[in-house]
Amino acid sequence: MKKGQRAKSKEQSLQSVILNESEESSRKQRDPSTSLRFAQDDTPLTSNFQRPATKSLTIVHLYPKEMNIYGDTGNRLVLQRRAEWRGIEVQVKLVGVGDTIPDETDIIIGGGGQDAGQGKIQDDLQAKAAQLTKMAEDDVVMLMICGMYQLFGRRFVTHEGQEIKGIGILPLETVGGDVRMIGNTTYDTPFGEVVGYENHSGISTLDDGSLALGRVTKGDGNNGRDKTEGCRVRNVFGTYSHGPVLVKNPVFADELLHLALSRRYDDVELPALDDHTELAAHKTALTRPR
Repeated sequence: MKKGQRAKSKEQSLQSVILNESEESSRKQRDPSTSLRFAQDDTPLTSNFQRPATKSLTIVHLYPKEMNIYGDTGNRLVLQRRAEWRGIEVQVKLVGVGDTIPDETDIIIGGGGQDAGQGKIQDDLQAKAAQLTKMAEDDVVMLMICGMYQLFGRRFVTHEGQEIKGIGILPLETVGGDVRMIGNTTYDTPFGEVVGYENHSGISTLDDGSLALGRVTKGDGNNGRDKTEGCRVRNVFGTYSHGPVLVKNPVFADELLHLALSRRYDDVELPALDDHTELAAHKTALTRPR
């Protein structure tokens, strides 16, 4: 066999091994008997495969095209998968400019975007303000990241002095700063330590610091001064954390799911999932430099 033929044969054999290993790994993930794992106390955890639906949720992704430059779509996928793995049927609705928010919505998420993106959605968001405000008062769960977080406040004044009107669900105002706040973040919340990644020049100030989502232990948070990060009013959460934030924070994700389900059903209990991968990512994020 010639040298070139031997190299080609070796490459084909390697590809075959990789393919077989991939198929075996995929089979194990689908097979409940091989995917069941145990906690440290030998308590069986729920395997992450989909079960027959017993409950349902509707998740709305607000402005998925205009406000999604940092991969925040991942938050929607995390919520959807963590619900489906527990046998919860999920309907996903993508709501853009000119679209209607379904009345039966349980969770609304929004992502980050540039100032130009915020300007594009400003008028449409104002048209949706009354409905969103009513939903917030009815305890619909909302998670707004970065640019959408700013617009859920009263206003955002850009670095150039342009005012973009918000809808005032969250008691805060934002002004564009001279310096970008970039890097890994960690902050303490009532439901545990949250890790994320911030990249913003907006300086947000809460009317009441006690309404912050968390207290910063690494990073800048809302403004780099008062150690506040994000905001929470009722079931509306705002944060500067990208990542996507829910990928490395399964406890935070489950908090949102539990709140949403509790609006619709009595005696809600979320079975434990095998989160060893998510928790490993969380642990690694904690070790990263600012």
